[in-house]
Amino acid sequence: MTPRGIAILGSTGSVGTTALRVLARQRDAFVVRALTANANGSLLRSQVAEYQPTFVGMVQRSDDADPAWAIGPDCLVAAATRDDVHTVINAVVGAAGLRATIAALEAGKRVALANKETLVMAGSLVTAAARRGGGELVPVDSEHSAILQCIAGRPTQEVRRLIITASGGPFRTWDAARVPSATVADALNHPTWTMGRKITIDSATLANKALEVIEAHHLFDIPYDRIEVVVHPQSVVHSFVEFVDGSVLAQLGVPSMELPVLYALTHPDRIPDAGVPAFDPVALSPLTYEAVRHDVFPALRLGVDAGRHGGAAPAVFNAANEEAVAGFLNGILSFGDIARAIDSALAALGNMAGDTLEALVQADTAARAHVREFA
Repeated sequence: MTPRGIAILGSTGSVGTTALRVLARQRDAFVVRALTANANGSLLRSQVAEYQPTFVGMVQRSDDADPAWAIGPDCLVAAATRDDVHTVINAVVGAAGLRATIAALEAGKRVALANKETLVMAGSLVTAAARRGGGELVPVDSEHSAILQCIAGRPTQEVRRLIITASGGPFRTWDAARVPSATVADALNHPTWTMGRKITIDSATLANKALEVIEAHHLFDIPYDRIEVVVHPQSVVHSFVEFVDGSVLAQLGVPSMELPVLYALTHPDRIPDAGVPAFDPVALSPLTYEAVRHDVFPALRLGVDAGRHGGAAPAVFNAANEEAVAGFLNGILSFGDIARAIDSALAALGNMAGDTLEALVQADTAARAHVREFA
């Protein structure tokens, strides 16, 4: 089989580097054709030296950028639409990955989507782009990869319920009164996953689960009232699917992104990979589950309500969350302020129009400005 060309958008981030580890073991099946990064020129240089892509881009120019690299946000779209690329791994953090996803789908590419904000902001526009161009959207998030594997091509009407698991983050057992004053170091101390700073904070607030509920709604065409979240501290069961006859299927695996990355590349097929750790049910036991403490983690409810509301509300939620997380990481906002800033933005801007890409970009910009003013 001729190796499939791969473009990685966000190759220097946590998902991008994970994808390259997987691809290094699968050189007979895949070849890296394009790499892009935000601003980490030194790591990008080392990746380019190892994988020899035909296209390299940086969103923000750095002092160690190579003169031959494409510079600026347009490099994402350029990498995603190349003729020698079959699959685009979109691991860009935040709203910046939206245009590249739409362009790749319109160009008929498979998009292995780790950028959940794309579907949150513009789910209907993204799915319409896939229909227009014949592209294919395959999730990389472990939760949605699990759902995809469990549904296994069965029709939507056979699915009664999706149950997405959450680790509970570092504050799962904290007293409610203590959580709002948590420090950045506290919030970055995730108990089971090693991820980038933004997604780790999202895990601490449970905003990431709101994003995943909205994403699941668009990926699998399941109504919001049939998607639930349960806390599963061990992060071994990645999601459950309950069918109309009462059967429940779950996908289990060690908490590593390598398996969902590999499956997004090969779906619906599977290929051997010795690098993914073996599953040891005894070592990973016991498996426990808890209800979400919605009063302690209000970002989850705010995000799901935004998804139900539709229009620009999900884009406002996403942008407000991104800006508030940045404010928290920079010491401008407290941990408790993150949800308060999101709530304020939704109250002020949640009814904005969201039927076009331009309208969603306007909502995104307005929500960020609102949170900066809130701060």
